[in-house]
Amino acid sequence: MLSRTADHLYWMARYLERAECLARMLDAQYRLSLLPRPPEAALQGWTATLVSLGMEQGFLAQHGAVTPRSAFDYLAFDREHPGSILRCLQAARENARAVRGTITSEVWETLNETWLQSRSFGTHVPEHSRGEFLEWVKYRAHLTRGVIEGTMLRDEAICFVRIGTFLERADNTTRLLEARWRDPGGSGERLANEASEWGVLLRAMSAFELYRRVCREGVTPLRVTALLLMREDFPQAVHRCLDELQSHLAAVANDQSGDTVRRAGELHAQFHYGRFEELCADGVAAFLDRVQARLRDLGCRIANDFLVPLGAA
Repeated sequence: MLSRTADHLYWMARYLERAECLARMLDAQYRLSLLPRPPEAALQGWTATLVSLGMEQGFLAQHGAVTPRSAFDYLAFDREHPGSILRCLQAARENARAVRGTITSEVWETLNETWLQSRSFGTHVPEHSRGEFLEWVKYRAHLTRGVIEGTMLRDEAICFVRIGTFLERADNTTRLLEARWRDPGGSGERLANEASEWGVLLRAMSAFELYRRVCREGVTPLRVTALLLMREDFPQAVHRCLDELQSHLAAVANDQSGDTVRRAGELHAQFHYGRFEELCADGVAAFLDRVQARLRDLGCRIANDFLVPLGAA
């Protein structure tokens, strides 16, 4: 497969997954805003979300101060901000358009229709309808993945789609957790102990019922974090994402990707054979930082081994 084709498929999948993950992050914050909490707690949650996404500086340069409304608009509707949900959906569509001869017509039509519908959303969406917008984003992402699975050949093309999907999902699951654990004003941990806050996180991740099935005890920060990191059978868990990432990297391995496949296997082994308590012995936030650094390294190596080099025409 041409590296340019692989590049478009990979980024099509990453941007689609990123849009859904952003919707899940915003859904968690939106649900929390409906709970009786002090205003400073709500602002701290929005600030932590921006920090975990690496968007705090860009946001402050544009808006000056964090408010729930401005943070939501920036992450969801800002068409000038390349990391917003609407821009991610547009980028997924543009990458799909570049490889219409590789994907099926059903995949293209689904992504194109998502983009066309997205143009009707913006900062004018009233407060009471914002939850519906987030559900629409998640539904369109689920629909697109279903069409991909149901219509595309099991060849290198779908491998690159899955590599992009699961690398992005693993990264965003750690960021969603980091927004709950990280102190945005320092290097320590901002641990929210309220079961309601962690229950909201589980619902935003479509994991509440699954948590109740596999964990008979009450909702606690460590149990929720262990589920979203270590469960091999949970679709959003980092462990599951690394299972998929490792197998699909091996399927498309070439002469120069040996070290990339090895590093993916090494990171996967930490989750497959490691114990949660030992991995997080120096703090959950510190462990999440290390995982994110390893995922960024894998992303760079995948780009060098398979995709179009950065800056190439």
